[in-house]
Amino acid sequence: MHLVLIEPEIPPNTGNVARLCAATNTTPHLIEPFGFELDDKHLKRAGMDYWAQVEWDRWPDWPAFHKQLPADARLWFIESNGPRHYAEVDYLPGDYLVFGRETAGLPKGLLEENRERWLRIPMFNPRSRSLNLSNCAALVLFEALRQRGFRGELGEV
Repeated sequence: MHLVLIEPEIPPNTGNVARLCAATNTTPHLIEPFGFELDDKHLKRAGMDYWAQVEWDRWPDWPAFHKQLPADARLWFIESNGPRHYAEVDYLPGDYLVFGRETAGLPKGLLEENRERWLRIPMFNPRSRSLNLSNCAALVLFEALRQRGFRGELGEV
């Protein structure tokens, strides 16, 4: 699996995603610009020593990332108000789970261009604006892994 963060802004969220990716053998892709320096102490603290366990990629922008994707790559865009529930999808090994900035989410144009792959995480309290980025990444990634029986890259649990 692949986990994509477009323009992440908050170092601890990115560090927590690195930790999640290390634990699940998932490849994180970080797309610039970032709201922090990669050597930021908060980023390192949140990711702890997990950065050394992760093979990750850094991309200067969305076009550079998108250009290198395999022709058969499946991207899932997770953002509020998506037409499909994240658990309604049949995930495949190698899928890309795409998340946007903490303060702005994914670009609306990108969502509209990929409406059939736009997923939502349900919110039960209408006054709650959103969930934390790293929590959202964990929810969706573990659903994808659950569907595969926690097998594949991870082996049997």
